Amino acid sequence: MTSSLTSSLAPGSAVATTALLMDGLAYDLVVAHPQMFDLDDRFLAQVRRLAGDLPNTGEKVSHGRPAFFTKKVFAYYGGSLKVDGEWAQHPQSIMVQPDESDRRALLEDDRTFVPAYLGQSGWVGLDLDADTDWNEVAELLDASYRLTAPSRDVAELDARS
Repeated sequence: MTSSLTSSLAPGSAVATTALLMDGLAYDLVVAHPQMFDLDDRFLAQVRRLAGDLPNTGEKVSHGRPAFFTKKVFAYYGGSLKVDGEWAQHPQSIMVQPDESDRRALLEDDRTFVPAYLGQSGWVGLDLDADTDWNEVAELLDASYRLTAPSRDVAELDARS
C-alpha cells in the first residue's frame, strides 16, 4: 500500500489520487482528518440502518466522519462547532439539512447545534443519546435526503408509501 501511495502523489503534494476500501467504507489514502468515529458505535449503527433504508444511498468517510449521500451528501454522523475559540465535539450526533421552517423550530431545541462550516448553509446538528426518538431522526434524514437527492430517487421513495 505504501508504494501505491507514493506513486499516486505528485512531488510535494499532500493529496492522494487513489482511495482505499476498508470495512466497506472508502478512505482517502492520505487522510487530512483522522477517523472521528467508532465502528462499533450503536448510534452510528442505527443511523446507518435508517439512512440505508433510503433509495440509492451510499456511505463514505468525509473529514473523518461518516457521510451519507446519493449524488450529494444528505447527512453526516458527528460534528463540531467552535465555542469561545475552542472546538466542541459532538461525536454522537447527526448533521442534516432541514427545510428553513423546520430549521428554525429545531434550533429552539437544546439537543441541536449549528455545526461549523455547514451551519452557514442551513445545516443543523442533533445530539443523539439513550433517549433519542429514532422516528424523529428518520424524519430528519428523510427531509434532508429529499432536499439533496436526485428527483428519480425521491420519486422512488414516494412510490414506497
